[in-house]
Amino acid sequence: IDIQPFHVEPRNIVDDDPQERVSAEAAILNSRLHYYSRLTGSSDRLLSPPNHVIPRPEEIYIYSPLGTAFKVTGSDPSSKNPSIITIFAIWNTMMGTSILSIPWGIKQAGFTLGILILIFTGLLMVYCCYIVLKSSKAIPYVDTSDWEFPDVCRYYFGKFGQWSSLVFSMVSLIGAMVVYWVLMSNFLYNTGQFIYNYAHNVNMSDSEFGTNGSDKVICPYPNTDPGVNNTISTVYFINSGNDTSDVSSFEHWWSKTNTIPFYLIILLLPLLCFRSASFFARFTFLGTISVIYLIVLVSVKAFRLGFHLEFHWFDTTEFFVPEFRLLFPQLTGVLTLAFFIHNCIITLMKSNKNQDNNVRDLSIAYLLVGLTYLYVGVLIFAAFPSPPLFKDCIEPNFLDNFPSSDVMVFVARTFLLFQMITVYPLLGYLVRVQMMGQIFGNHYPSFFHVLALNILIVGAGVLMAKFYPNIGSIIRFSGATCGLALVFVFPALVHMISLKRQGVLRWPSALFHSFLILLGLANLLAQFFM
Repeated sequence: IDIQPFHVEPRNIVDDDPQERVSAEAAILNSRLHYYSRLTGSSDRLLSPPNHVIPRPEEIYIYSPLGTAFKVTGSDPSSKNPSIITIFAIWNTMMGTSILSIPWGIKQAGFTLGILILIFTGLLMVYCCYIVLKSSKAIPYVDTSDWEFPDVCRYYFGKFGQWSSLVFSMVSLIGAMVVYWVLMSNFLYNTGQFIYNYAHNVNMSDSEFGTNGSDKVICPYPNTDPGVNNTISTVYFINSGNDTSDVSSFEHWWSKTNTIPFYLIILLLPLLCFRSASFFARFTFLGTISVIYLIVLVSVKAFRLGFHLEFHWFDTTEFFVPEFRLLFPQLTGVLTLAFFIHNCIITLMKSNKNQDNNVRDLSIAYLLVGLTYLYVGVLIFAAFPSPPLFKDCIEPNFLDNFPSSDVMVFVARTFLLFQMITVYPLLGYLVRVQMMGQIFGNHYPSFFHVLALNILIVGAGVLMAKFYPNIGSIIRFSGATCGLALVFVFPALVHMISLKRQGVLRWPSALFHSFLILLGLANLLAQFFM
């Protein structure tokens, strides 16, 4: 089949409304395109036809030697997503786990400093993500349409850049999947516990130290060290006319660390083996319902509890924390993972229907994520009842500050469980695309390759949920580690090298991007001293 963009005899065009003639402009562009094709081979992009010579897709016809021409309709439109789907896919993927730790992070940094850090970190992260998104398109004379960010790093830094970026990308994705597994085990356990207690008329008290009233808030660890993360709460059962052996048997088979992590394998391992990426993106869009409900829950609780704020700038009081605390790197570590999507952004944006809107859609998605984090973090911190409780009681998962008997919190845990079940396969798909693509050159080399990879990922989640269910430490260290390479170092170096090769690198830009690298290094080192 020969590609003839313009000059086709009208009688040979298969269309309901055949063209009556070929315009002079079309004939000129057709001749110009043939001229470029004779200059060099198609493999040499140096003398390839520029974009203004190549006709739009709706003007291209495929001409057969048999004398028939068909209009090119482009790729399957069902494989592309509109901007609203892309924005919510990015939004939903970024906020899956870290939204629950934002109030705790603001408490660790101090209310005023926490808000400033959240805004500043969000601006830095969206800028670095913009660099990553544009990095492949800034490479001249090379077809980068199928490249991921590890390919860009390989172009600039060789094999070291390719494999190191892949390793740090896996740290972030698998770290997020481990946190998901821990939280899904937590939510599934609490959901089943609530249903069992309701069906068997068992009263449950999560802690004796808490507020009274219909909107009870609890402090699972009244003497918690501010620098230590705790996620396991103590429960006390009060039996009401039931056999104790029944409760003990239920606890044996419905354990947060011993059985629930294994039950999740039956549900999630088959979902990880799906091949379709568009299926995952559309499925995660439904998970935004859980986030919307979480925002409603936070709003209702804040309205009922009211605001409890006192501003003490540097000194800790009996019930309040200072506005500026030296523990603020714990928040920066959490936010690095909370705003992190840099290793996936090229893959996610490829499915955007209008590629010209990529930067706009990315900015809107980051704005939505930042506003959501700010809204949830500020309201939970401000509404936390101090006195009688002190602000240091805010848990890394703020839902742990509400008793299991709270119906609204039960619904929130159920919705979040559903949302994480939908996002988890998407994260697994991104791991598969980058790892299998780099190692085997094929995103789906075989079912057994994919199954082996998924078993390793699921096994990591099960082990952490059983032996170390500490989401605060996992989020902080995985975020700071992957952020050092994929948020700060590699994007900044790629941008500076690209500008230098173009001869437009100036010292303010070099100084700013060098400062970004130092920020990433300081963020990681600070996690070990908190």
